[in-house]
Amino acid sequence: MKVVKIDKQKWAAGIETLKNTYRLYGPVKAERFHDFALLEKGTLPDFNFQNTRLSPKAIIYPQTEVMFHYTLDENREDHHILKEVAGDAAPRAIVGIRPCDAAAFLLVKKNFDTPEFRDTYWVRAYEGTTLVGLACRQPCQTCFCTTAGCGPFGEEGLDVLLVEETDAFLAKALTAKGESFLTAAGWNDAADSGPIEALKREAETRIRSAVHTDRLAEKAIPELFDAAFWDDVAFSCINCGTCTYVCPTCWCFDIQDEVSGKSGLRMRNWDSCMYPLFTFHGSGHNPRSTKTKRVRQRFMHKLKYYVDKYHNGIQCVGCGRCVRQCPVNIDIRRVCDLMNSYEACR
Repeated sequence: MKVVKIDKQKWAAGIETLKNTYRLYGPVKAERFHDFALLEKGTLPDFNFQNTRLSPKAIIYPQTEVMFHYTLDENREDHHILKEVAGDAAPRAIVGIRPCDAAAFLLVKKNFDTPEFRDTYWVRAYEGTTLVGLACRQPCQTCFCTTAGCGPFGEEGLDVLLVEETDAFLAKALTAKGESFLTAAGWNDAADSGPIEALKREAETRIRSAVHTDRLAEKAIPELFDAAFWDDVAFSCINCGTCTYVCPTCWCFDIQDEVSGKSGLRMRNWDSCMYPLFTFHGSGHNPRSTKTKRVRQRFMHKLKYYVDKYHNGIQCVGCGRCVRQCPVNIDIRRVCDLMNSYEACR
């Protein structure tokens, strides 16, 4: 795939041109944090950040999404019939997504787009979105992406990889969608890929944090499930759900109906395995009635059940958000190492 050089003096004009073809999203600074938002006319993505507080997964998988509408008015012929809400088919592009967050979509895809099941809402949004990555030249101290199957210059899941230099961007087109994006912007000055490789090696040396996952697959599920360390890991947890909401690979949701008068909506909302009601049965039984059980489920899912089912690494891309934002300092790196090194008493 081709590499082009984008002079920063041509950057703003290209972004404005792209808005004629795409609905553009990018990192924008609010009061204290950078988050992804729609880029209105005259607004450029702000690349003066290490990583956003939230991943851009909500652009493809909204926190609240209306799926159907219906009426309960029996005077209408269509009463009590669910009608699908028309999806937004307009092409979109996320500019400045970090490589770890792009790779996370591929993990989420295993839940929403499989040979047995295709979630039309998620698939429609994902396939209609061009992912334009921004390489991490200065990773966060809590990033451990290189040992979680990703990297600061990772290309998996991206359509374009942007690498920022002092006066220009190097843009590497990785897919046909990526080439179309660069063409639509009018960026076509050919460049050499050599500098990208050199900057990649430099950035990877800045990743100081790591997880050890080499022995997870050989661990027996019942032994890890009954390990004594879970009470210690969960001791400080307050079940706030922050870890699941900031995680780019978490996909759990709940479906609810809301009725006003005789009109109703069926929607899905993000949910969290950290919440006591997440597994609450209609019978009144709750198989995860304690926070220890809920904490164990979260880590067993990401670091054991996923490993055993897919055989392609862990369900984590090493972005470090849960490490930075957990209010009680529960650290997935420590838990992963506990699980990886655990030896049951015989």
